[in-house]
Amino acid sequence: MNATATYNDVAQAWGVLHNTLGLSDRIRDEAQYQRMADFAESIADNLPDDTNDPLWGLVEIIADQIKEYEEHHHPMPDVSGADMLRFLMDQHGMKQSDLAEIGSQGVVSEILAGKRELNVRQIRILAARLGVSAAAFI
Repeated sequence: MNATATYNDVAQAWGVLHNTLGLSDRIRDEAQYQRMADFAESIADNLPDDTNDPLWGLVEIIADQIKEYEEHHHPMPDVSGADMLRFLMDQHGMKQSDLAEIGSQGVVSEILAGKRELNVRQIRILAARLGVSAAAFI
């Protein structure tokens, strides 16, 4: 393959990506953000598990742009581990007694009241059980 053929192939592919998605150096507005998020979700759902597939690189680039846009335009408020636990308990219809694996009901009450911090073991258990990143509780 010569350099001209490679340049032409890349130029053509870039033109399609740019015209279809508006792919550029960054996401500029909410409409482009939504297009990129929809595209990333769609393509990620159809990619093979093999992370060597070249489209994984495109998904990573788009995910980085989405993250940057969200951090700037849709920042997440800082919440305590207790606040996050309370929210997730509500979302899952859970009561304190449903969390026996992280401690007694008294321990859970102290955590929810902010009198006690979640420890690493509890965070790991909660993250796995509730299907969230451990970072959600930190």
